[in-house]
Amino acid sequence: MNQDRRDRLRDAAVAVLAEAGGRGLTHRAVDAAADVPTGTAKNYFPTRDALLRAVAERCLEQYLALTAGPPPGDPQQLAALLAGLLRDVAGPGRPRVLAYLELQTEAARRPWLAALLDPIGTSDFAAHAHLLHAAGLPAGPEAARALTLALHGAIPHLLAGAPGTLAAAGLDDLDRFTRDLLAAARPAEAP
Repeated sequence: MNQDRRDRLRDAAVAVLAEAGGRGLTHRAVDAAADVPTGTAKNYFPTRDALLRAVAERCLEQYLALTAGPPPGDPQQLAALLAGLLRDVAGPGRPRVLAYLELQTEAARRPWLAALLDPIGTSDFAAHAHLLHAAGLPAGPEAARALTLALHGAIPHLLAGAPGTLAAAGLDDLDRFTRDLLAAARPAEAP
C-alpha cells in the first residue's frame, strides 16, 4: 500500500476524531477530510477498530517526534521544555491531543484499545523520570508521578481555554507554571 496515502488518511482520521468525536469517526468522514475517493479509507483500514488503531499509532508517532531530542541539562531547560509541550497542546498539537483524549474515552469501552494505549500512558511516567534526572531534580517514582499527573491534569484546561480557569490554575503563564511545578518537586532544604 502507498505509505504517503496511508499517512494522509491517518492524519485525516486524527483530525476527524478531534473535530467530530468518536461518533463522527467514519470511513466516509475520513475520506472527505483526506480529499480522496469514497472507499479509500476502508481499503486501508477495513473496520472502525482499524481506524481507531491507526489514530492511536499516528498520535504516538506525532508525540514521539515532538519529544525527540536531547534531555534538558538543568531545571530551567526542563521548565522551558515542559512549557513548550503545554503550548503545543493548546496550539498545533491540539488535534492530536483531542483525538488522544477521544481514544481514551473509547478505551473505557474497548479493552483491546485500552491495552494498545497502556504502553503510551506508561511511557510518560518513565520519560518524565528521565527528564527530571537529566535536569538534576529528584527523579523517583513519586516525583515522576506528580509531574506526569500535574501535566496531564493541565491538558483539559488548556484545550478548553476558559480564561478564568486558566488563571486560577496558573496556566495563563506556562513558563511560570512549569517553573513552579518543578520547584515543588525539589525537596525542602533544612533550616
